[in-house]
Amino acid sequence: MVNEKIRVSLGKTKTDDEICGYIVNGVFFCSGNKNPDSPEQRKEDTNAKELLQGIWLDDETESPLMRVEGDTIYYADAQSAPIAFKIMRDTLYTYGNDTTYYKIDKQAEHIFWFHAITDNIIKLHKSEDPNDSLSFARQELVIPTYNEVTQRDSVVTYNGTRYRAYVYINPSKMRVIKTTYSEDGISMDNVYYDNVMHICVYEGKKSLFASDVTKQMFDQVVPGDFLMQAILSDTKFVKVDRNGFHYQAVLAIPESSIYSIADMEVSFEGNLTITSTK
Repeated sequence: MVNEKIRVSLGKTKTDDEICGYIVNGVFFCSGNKNPDSPEQRKEDTNAKELLQGIWLDDETESPLMRVEGDTIYYADAQSAPIAFKIMRDTLYTYGNDTTYYKIDKQAEHIFWFHAITDNIIKLHKSEDPNDSLSFARQELVIPTYNEVTQRDSVVTYNGTRYRAYVYINPSKMRVIKTTYSEDGISMDNVYYDNVMHICVYEGKKSLFASDVTKQMFDQVVPGDFLMQAILSDTKFVKVDRNGFHYQAVLAIPESSIYSIADMEVSFEGNLTITSTK
């Protein structure tokens, strides 16, 4: 499993504008455009913030892109989480999974132009149609209620003894934030829900092992940046041998082909060991 930190230069306007990312299974995964300065030490432009309040439409498509209310940006994409923002000097900063910044090109009461991460200029104008608010009616995030648990039961025999190895996949209410970038180069935080795996091994009615498994338990075998935006998507029993009972866990970035596989071994003494797949 290859996991390599890399940096990619983005802009012509600043040589130190960078996206930090990593490679998993040969695929580059972007984790944000971070300002090398310290925006927290700058004074917020409250006048510019006030001008940004309202619903903004894309100049080319006339489609609602975002609604600004207070210090929060709501995107028309219902999957995207609301994100906090500040305007300091001539720059828009957003504070989500990553701190991202956009150079403001032009701002007035009904005009807002800014440079996206890809350095193209996003041109917006303020909506005057009350019906455009309908595009944001789904913005309130509702945590789904799960009632179904997936169970897998494997019956195996080793050295004449019969064992049962169980895997329970439990959907949870733990939110995972995945940072994505639109075609225009705008950072958005999408919300997904993680799973908790429960694995147990029985010899007859005797419990040899039983434990919940969460993605945090894999922090020693997968990169932290990857783990933060991944979910524990699957766990399967593989085999039993003289070392114990072997499982494979899959950690995946939602709605992508990026994933990592880890091995889990439960010894006959009831000890769990997690290692990266060789």
